[in-house]
Amino acid sequence: MTKVFIDGQEGTTGLKIFERFKNRSDIEIIRIDEDKRKDLSERKRLINSSDFTFLCLPDAAAIEAVSLAENPNVRIIDASTAHRTNPHWAYGFPELSPMHREKIKSSKRVAVPGCYAGGFISLVYPLIKNGFIAEDYPVTCYALSGYSGAGKKAIAVYEGENKPYEYNSPRQYALTQQHKHLPEMQQVCGLAEKPVFIPVVCDYYSGMAVTVPLVTRLMKKPCTPVEIVTMLKKHYEGQTFIKVYDFMGEEVLTDGFLAANTLSGKNCLEIFVYGNEDRIVLSSRLDNLGKGASGAAVQCLNIMMGIDEATGLL
Repeated sequence: MTKVFIDGQEGTTGLKIFERFKNRSDIEIIRIDEDKRKDLSERKRLINSSDFTFLCLPDAAAIEAVSLAENPNVRIIDASTAHRTNPHWAYGFPELSPMHREKIKSSKRVAVPGCYAGGFISLVYPLIKNGFIAEDYPVTCYALSGYSGAGKKAIAVYEGENKPYEYNSPRQYALTQQHKHLPEMQQVCGLAEKPVFIPVVCDYYSGMAVTVPLVTRLMKKPCTPVEIVTMLKKHYEGQTFIKVYDFMGEEVLTDGFLAANTLSGKNCLEIFVYGNEDRIVLSSRLDNLGKGASGAAVQCLNIMMGIDEATGLL
């Protein structure tokens, strides 16, 4: 029986991870008493008693938690931003390359991608890796997300009786271009500069769509949308949780629209390519609490355990 401790078990991601273990007989969850959730000595004891510890904490608390791990056999999966650009940690997106998968499998420290970042990287990493755009391509990205990723306080406002009028509308944020996901978006993809990134939180619970537009005359390898689809299908061939759709123009959409909430509660990521030979648009669609958070974390755990990565996720 594999012993698992979730440090931050009452947060949105922690609760979702716990939920994904409810029907698993190979996992024993070590629970911390409610009144001891912030007790440093008790957290330290449970971390070092586990085989795997998930960190579902703010960055500073996640860094502190890692310092508490004295048992050399404890393997840590961090869902915070704290270690995503740390070269000593595996980046928890196994579908990116065989190298990423192998590092996750053998590592004792894995940083799970951010939800926006995972959607962005799923599109841009293959473009650079396969020579379609240069590292200095001026990448832009806009993304729509449900409010579940905004934290407990924001969720309470969205679901409260006195919700402000503005919360009924999609709201752009991180307008200073200092979003916490930008460093990993740049580093993991190998970009020379951070992308221009416009995230938008909307009045629905979960699911997101992340979009990257391309101007073909600026690309390293000018191409058609169909050629990009062919490249992406080959890049993600055989991956359980990633589906690349054929290029079909408007037919790939629902009445001409691409909804952001259709994968809520699921662990897959879908990729769409549309546009024309001058301007191409790539979009990834995922659940920000699934493949963008708890699902990705559990997938990494399964790989580290050496079992089917889809266990408990389908």
